[in-house]
Amino acid sequence: MSTVFPSKPGIERNWHVIDANDAVLGKIATKAARILMGKHKATYTPFLDTGDHVVVINASKVKLTGKKDEQKIYRHFTGYPGGLVETGAQKVRATRPARMIEDAIFGMLPKTKLGKQMYRKLKVYAGDKHPHAAQKPAALTV
Repeated sequence: MSTVFPSKPGIERNWHVIDANDAVLGKIATKAARILMGKHKATYTPFLDTGDHVVVINASKVKLTGKKDEQKIYRHFTGYPGGLVETGAQKVRATRPARMIEDAIFGMLPKTKLGKQMYRKLKVYAGDKHPHAAQKPAALTV
């Protein structure tokens, strides 16, 4: 008996929407990363992208536990000497709230070309509106 692998035309991609209103950042990130990788499907294969699309709304209302709101630091490097930029979680929430969720989910995906392909199926919005209503996304609870 031979192993059956899913092929590109045979992979069915569904759309899911996660409401981040008063939900913990890590719980949202683990749920979304699992769906993006396709681990919730019986056809999961580690070396293929079998995952679904994920839309996260209300990113500005996500909750951080403990003292992370004051102590957590987001870093990125500009590419220039001395170009390490550090920003606190409160400022990131005020300026780019979607970045908090994007960074958390990106850190949970594989660090390969396949991981980048999975990350492209993630859409994060700060408010409660999103332009993906035509895809009829199913609501997920966290």
